Amino acid sequence: MMPPVLETKLPGLSLFARGKVRDVYDLGETLLLVTTDRISAFDAVMPNGIPHKGRVLTQLSRHWFRFLRHVVATHYITCDEEYIADRIRERGGTADENTRNVLQGRSMLGVKAAAFPIECVVRGYLAGSLWKEYVEAGGTGHGVNLHGIELPGGLRESEQLPHPIFTPATKAESGHDENISFDSAADIIGEETVRQLQKLSLELYDTAARSALKHGIIIADTKFEFGRHRDTITLIDEALTPDSSRFWDATIYQPGRSQPSYDKQFVRDWLLASGWNKEPPAPSLPEDVVQHTSDSYREAYRRIVGRPLL
Repeated sequence: MMPPVLETKLPGLSLFARGKVRDVYDLGETLLLVTTDRISAFDAVMPNGIPHKGRVLTQLSRHWFRFLRHVVATHYITCDEEYIADRIRERGGTADENTRNVLQGRSMLGVKAAAFPIECVVRGYLAGSLWKEYVEAGGTGHGVNLHGIELPGGLRESEQLPHPIFTPATKAESGHDENISFDSAADIIGEETVRQLQKLSLELYDTAARSALKHGIIIADTKFEFGRHRDTITLIDEALTPDSSRFWDATIYQPGRSQPSYDKQFVRDWLLASGWNKEPPAPSLPEDVVQHTSDSYREAYRRIVGRPLL
């Protein structure tokens, strides 16, 4: 298994931002997004990464950006490595063989868009933080209102909701994102903008979920990020990856329990069992956890796209 890419340094280029997973470089009118193999859990980045993870996220995002472009404008320009290398050189950067090996399969050129300061989450199934809130509000016994949304009582964990719901969240620089109501989101970015994002998010989810289900994958929930580029609402960052979505195998789906998923849940489960107190530094992941997670990410790609990761 190839060693993971944990950090990139591209000589001659300005680092625009470094997130938990992506290193973003400023190329003037565009941004170069390089998705590393870093993996985070419980708000901490693990000291060792997951081989192939960055390539899966980049190439799966490319798949969805292209598939969904009839629904919304996206920031995606290209993943073509020759084109990207030319743009790097134009900005005075180095695009030698070593640099290109690092970028291979994990780099994407995108337009610059002014990001909205909220996450747009769509949930088709009762799982994750929504299930926790539902139980705490007494939903197993009666109907509840969560963040301005009415949900019927008596639903089971992982059960399909009567219809997909839009649950925006704040973007946290550190700590957890916080689920908020439509009205709270409107206070942040304006009611008209939230309505547009709600409509787009639900349409994107519906379109993607129907496509994925044909390949035996349930998209239980997902989050989108949007920005404005030349006054146009634009889908940015990533789209429908194991980092931003909960993917379940439709052939073994059974409501009433937590579902096996194609994401980093295996990492979270190991960390919880390890006794780690969730305070830095995070422990190194054992080889079997790394291998299992890498295989899971690649299997998600294979199932959704219909071919193995190259």
